[in-house]
Amino acid sequence: MLEDRSCLVSRGYSANCGRKHCWACMSCRHNKIAIQNGKRPLVNDLEDTEDDEDKSSANKLPSLLGDDLSMAAVDQSGSDGHRMHRNGKRPLVFEIEEDEHFTNKLPKLLENDQSDDHQNQAGNDGGNDPDLDSLIDGLDRDTSISSLIRCSRSDYGSIASVNRGFRSLVRNGELYKLRRQNGVVEHWVYISCDLPAWEAFDPNRNRWMQLPAMDSNVSFLYTDKESLCVGTELLVFGTEFMLNVIYKYSLLTNSWSSGMQMNFPRCLFGSASNGEIAIIAGGCSGATILSNAEMYNSDTGIWKPLPCMHKPRKMCSGVFMDEKFYVIGGIGGNGGSDSKLLTCGEEFDLETETWTHIPNMSPVRISRENEMMPATSEAPPLVAVVDNELYAADHAAMEVRKYDKSSREWVTVGRLPERTASMNGWGLAFRACGRRLICIGGPRAATVNGFIEVNSWIPSEGPPGWNLLSRKQSPTFVYNCAVMGC
Repeated sequence: MLEDRSCLVSRGYSANCGRKHCWACMSCRHNKIAIQNGKRPLVNDLEDTEDDEDKSSANKLPSLLGDDLSMAAVDQSGSDGHRMHRNGKRPLVFEIEEDEHFTNKLPKLLENDQSDDHQNQAGNDGGNDPDLDSLIDGLDRDTSISSLIRCSRSDYGSIASVNRGFRSLVRNGELYKLRRQNGVVEHWVYISCDLPAWEAFDPNRNRWMQLPAMDSNVSFLYTDKESLCVGTELLVFGTEFMLNVIYKYSLLTNSWSSGMQMNFPRCLFGSASNGEIAIIAGGCSGATILSNAEMYNSDTGIWKPLPCMHKPRKMCSGVFMDEKFYVIGGIGGNGGSDSKLLTCGEEFDLETETWTHIPNMSPVRISRENEMMPATSEAPPLVAVVDNELYAADHAAMEVRKYDKSSREWVTVGRLPERTASMNGWGLAFRACGRRLICIGGPRAATVNGFIEVNSWIPSEGPPGWNLLSRKQSPTFVYNCAVMGC
């Protein structure tokens, strides 16, 4: 629905939306993939191995990488982690160019590594585990890590099975921090079409992966939900028995947990993330429309209250652009019959922590206020930012629009994909995915033979020319969607 925000879930839809597709687990002890039902898991089930086995694996790694690391190369011009192939095979490690900026950062980030795995190793053998000192036989630790951060994160599950040193780096998130600081980022799309289930889509390899089942109460499945990816986490917001709850999926552990709480619990808010931080603004608590906001840091797990916006609003959109956070559109007023459609936006400066009112920033159709249908019947603005340019999907006119910052006007630049279906904007996902815009649409109503399509457009390459990345069978439209970049 929104940028880093999900669609509302109607209570009229059934949670039993069709056949589930599950990936088989991978056996890490022998670093072999066991395929079941034709699919594979998102993250390997990592088993602890004996020291001798770890050392044996570490000695085998150079043969896996090849005697010459230069045989595996990467194009660093893009930000989505596209990988070059040699003789039709995917390389495990990329050729690393000398980067003084990276070299200066790396020792500082690694010198205070206090992960659980490191502590456990130190307690067992005095802290002299060769797996932790030399990850790749024949290469020093820093060079090994500089190679690993340029590998696709699709391969991290297999890499983690090589030895305890690799496993520690993957599980404690150190590799993802280094990737983020050195501009090595891959974007995956996380969607839910079947209410209790989530899947990840890797647009670089056009591959779908099933996430573990969310162990939530039935009441959670049929309430309004928002979704947001920040750092290596997917957050899903909803309610259980009239109480606001948050479920968190961790990429590091490949598992769900709950218990996280905001300072001001809410729903129907606008949100966006930038690296390890996310901002949530507006929304509602019961019948009260909120103007307050807060920031979440996934590295620390802390929610920080922020100054209030100028206007209370719910069902709004949020984006990051030019290192500032914007909340766009929504419904204001005191709730009930006093609710009104907002066409303005607000800009939050993270340095000064101040809000600035921006008129006419919402791409909603002005005539919408004169229609008989209530404002809440239409989805919030479908907006996304690519290369610091703001785009919107006009679901009614099937057009893509771009925001002109100088004139503060919306300009039509092309068409949406022809097979993009929605119900007043609900069920249509319009997201930024690195340098791409992703548009995901599905059937207008539940159907046995329905499917969703994932379409991609790179704005820097010219007017909208949508490329079909994947078509997947789905009996319902997209309920929730978020993009994780790490």
